[in-house]
Amino acid sequence: MGSYPEGHRAFDLSGKTAVITGGSRGLGREMTLAFAAHGANVVIASRKLDACKALAKEVQEKTGREALPVAAHVGNWQECDQLATTALHHFGKIDILVNNAGMSPLYASLPEVSEALWDKVIAVNIKGPFRLSSLFGSAMVESGGGTIINISSIAAIAPTASEVPYGIAKAGLNNMTASLSRTFAPSVRVNCLMPGPFLTDISAAWPEEAHEHFRKTIPLQRAGNPDEIVGAALYLASDLSSYTTGAVIKIDGGSTHAPA
Repeated sequence: MGSYPEGHRAFDLSGKTAVITGGSRGLGREMTLAFAAHGANVVIASRKLDACKALAKEVQEKTGREALPVAAHVGNWQECDQLATTALHHFGKIDILVNNAGMSPLYASLPEVSEALWDKVIAVNIKGPFRLSSLFGSAMVESGGGTIINISSIAAIAPTASEVPYGIAKAGLNNMTASLSRTFAPSVRVNCLMPGPFLTDISAAWPEEAHEHFRKTIPLQRAGNPDEIVGAALYLASDLSSYTTGAVIKIDGGSTHAPA
């Protein structure tokens, strides 16, 4: 039998550094705070530098860990390169990358999906994660190892009629998880979390009908609370998942039935 750490030490991230894109709000914020609380230094990346700075200050005050705020639009190849350069130069090495940034703009109909909207959705949801994984994953291999966590969506396997480009992009992210788990093996693990509906800040605009739909169709009868992403994220970030790679883990209250 193995020897297992007790309590929160099971998810000990002391001495590690994590980069979280879309890290200043929603699920990214929860993972940023959780990783820091468990000992990791963090790079908080999003398009709005002020939001990154505000969370970095909160992280430092609450946990004492170092938090580096970086403005980066992950849909922009050059800004992905700059994020990698900044993070690696500042900390020397990165142990954890969380590709969390994503977007799913509304559109009136498929013929009205513009080329600009299509390009934007593909850029943020799959192009950026590919570029960042390529850069950080290669650096992790050189430094002896690490872990990449992609944040997909159940739209990848159970898309609705109103999120076609988004579902296509997230299906690509699931595929990329499997591909890169082989590319960077054996020293770098690549896994994916596939959330269902979560009560992040954007959910404030959801009508009551949406919550009624959740109660009727989701086995747990509700959407997830943002902090309910944390357990799975800590598992994949920590050494407890040392034999897990290429996995896609659903966190959706049981709302989807198709295999990941």
